[in-house]
Amino acid sequence: MRTFVAIEISNNNVKDSIKDFQKNFKIDAKPVNAEQLHFTLQFLGEISEELVQKVIESLQTIKFTEFSINLKGIGAFPKPEFPRVIWIGTDEKGGRNLIELADKVQNVLKPLGLVSDKPFKPHITIFRIKKKIGDITKELNEKKVVDFGMQEISGIKLKKSELTSSGPIYSDLEEVIAVK
Repeated sequence: MRTFVAIEISNNNVKDSIKDFQKNFKIDAKPVNAEQLHFTLQFLGEISEELVQKVIESLQTIKFTEFSINLKGIGAFPKPEFPRVIWIGTDEKGGRNLIELADKVQNVLKPLGLVSDKPFKPHITIFRIKKKIGDITKELNEKKVVDFGMQEISGIKLKKSELTSSGPIYSDLEEVIAVK
């Protein structure tokens, strides 16, 4: 089954702020459903049921404390001249905390042969771009300082992703809760 480790965006004010932004940002791209907004700490890809159980056991060994992040700023991957994804970033301290958490995830999954193919960069995908739309540097620069609000990080989830013609369907397989 296709899986990934994620932190969901659960703050409704943040989700509403992102939905408003998606509605008002005039671009030929598919907005990500607000209920699916998340940070991908590590994409695992297709793994067996047996390996899912080992991943769950490994993730349960992770200890971390709750922390807050400020969702702000906007950018594009791979670059604004040829965007495929538009994303929201975080404040510096929150970003560092997310990187530390992603490192913990990667360290416990490495012994299972699950290695990330690229370094974790704290971001939430808010648009996916299928066709070439040209350079959006100007549009992004105008929105660089947008603040979407604060999100408490209190758990990580192992998620299953089923790809359908109308978009992915995510379901929870396991949740690891932060230490209070």
